[in-house]
Amino acid sequence: MQEQAAKAACPSCGKDRVLQEDTGRCITCSRVCDQCGHPVRSADSPLCRDCRRRAEQLAAQQPCPRCGKPGYLREDTGWCGSCSRPGPPKQPPRICRECGQLRRHAGLGLCSACWQRHPGRPFIRGEHLRDQLADPPAWLLDFVAHVAARFCVTRACGLVTDLGRLLNDEHSNSPQAMLERSRRPGRSMGSFARVLEDFFTLRGLALPTDQAERLAAGRRKRRIDAVPEPLRPAVAAFDASRMRAQDRARRAGTRPRTDHTLETALSILRDLACFLTAYRGKNDWALVDVHDVEAFLATLPKARKRRLVALRQFFRFARSQHIVLIDPTRTLMVKERSGFRGRTLTLDQQRELFRRWTISEHVHPHEALLGMLALLHGASSTEVRMLQVTDIDPAAQTVRLGKRPHPVPLDPASWTVLQRCLAHREAWPTANPHVMVTKGTKAGRSPASTAYLSHVLDDCGYPPRIDPQHPSRRPGEHHGPQARRRRLRHGPPGHTHLPRRPRRPWTGIPPAPRSSPVIYCRSCRC
Repeated sequence: MQEQAAKAACPSCGKDRVLQEDTGRCITCSRVCDQCGHPVRSADSPLCRDCRRRAEQLAAQQPCPRCGKPGYLREDTGWCGSCSRPGPPKQPPRICRECGQLRRHAGLGLCSACWQRHPGRPFIRGEHLRDQLADPPAWLLDFVAHVAARFCVTRACGLVTDLGRLLNDEHSNSPQAMLERSRRPGRSMGSFARVLEDFFTLRGLALPTDQAERLAAGRRKRRIDAVPEPLRPAVAAFDASRMRAQDRARRAGTRPRTDHTLETALSILRDLACFLTAYRGKNDWALVDVHDVEAFLATLPKARKRRLVALRQFFRFARSQHIVLIDPTRTLMVKERSGFRGRTLTLDQQRELFRRWTISEHVHPHEALLGMLALLHGASSTEVRMLQVTDIDPAAQTVRLGKRPHPVPLDPASWTVLQRCLAHREAWPTANPHVMVTKGTKAGRSPASTAYLSHVLDDCGYPPRIDPQHPSRRPGEHHGPQARRRRLRHGPPGHTHLPRRPRRPWTGIPPAPRSSPVIYCRSCRC
């Protein structure tokens, strides 16, 4: 009776046994393997049967002298089994049908070097991908042809491989969903996403991404976050108001403010807020008076007009929202000299540039095109950057520059430079509609970047300099009718030079955009 009373049901096996105090189980279930935890029958062994056999096998292994991995060494070779067995014999080298050299073949009778350059590799990779997919999309082979015509063989095969990774995952294979999944996090969505966007939008399979809007929102957020904390809510409300106005103008079909304009205004407000907190000791917009604004404008006299325009807009908004009671910028005026104050080129400098861009064969066609159109026709970098092949009329030898109402007739020198640039474009395997095509834009349809245009004229010795007060303002870049009347006083050889007329009427040429790196010089009416 006492022995039966000492027994209890074992939680592991369920039998009535005497439970051990340290484990709470019976003596049989308490003996477990030290490695895997399985029950052990023998009381003398700390390991189960499987772990004991595995330990004996590992003890019999030794490091191989050839590969260094543990294994069973063979008596005849002294190496492990993998090293002792001979590998498959290599195929003998043959004559490559492309280069004619005696080399080992990689495929299709070609050596490795010729196979890497074979133009059919992307199509073979696309066919293999189509065979692997249970439901391949109808546009798969069109995408392969799209990338094969725009990229090198290796890059095209890599893009087809990236496409296969998206098609083989568990998500939707619709073009819009694939385009969103292909985007990389961060400020750049990646080259593969840009290729997909160009392909899908060109064929109407998906809508363009909002990458530009995301980048603009990030730039505005960084400028707002740089505003001191007490003054930040008003600047954020002002930015939200301007964004609503931009959206209304875009939906109404009018001229909305560009992202650059909005970011410039936020930068000016950020500088004003930092100036008020650091030098004036004011942490509230309601305490700002006209003397504070005057002191802030005096820090950069050349940017007074641009800064005052943005400050007037902000304080009008602040007064309408009852953030301030009085607009401190209402009585301020912009004081600046009238007339052209830009940089000019002498007659010898203009002749030197004209000869360089028309005679020299070592000048890049992009430099010659931008220089000639700026020197003779007053074209801005934005107008040259956005110039497309469809804007050129070969019969009339005219081009359409920007938003000018009429085509611009080209002189023989400018037309020859334009033909050189078109010949340079034809050498690229590209479908980009723009005249100026670079290495980064030849695979897509976007124009050349503004950074590229800002350095095109560096080799000529007269590059457009950037004013440190504002990245889009350059010395010598003054826009409007007065600037047009005073530009290009001395033209290239062969032109009729006229005396300067300080009050000459406007010729009707519209002003160039503010972001145009134009070389301003004195010339004739051409």
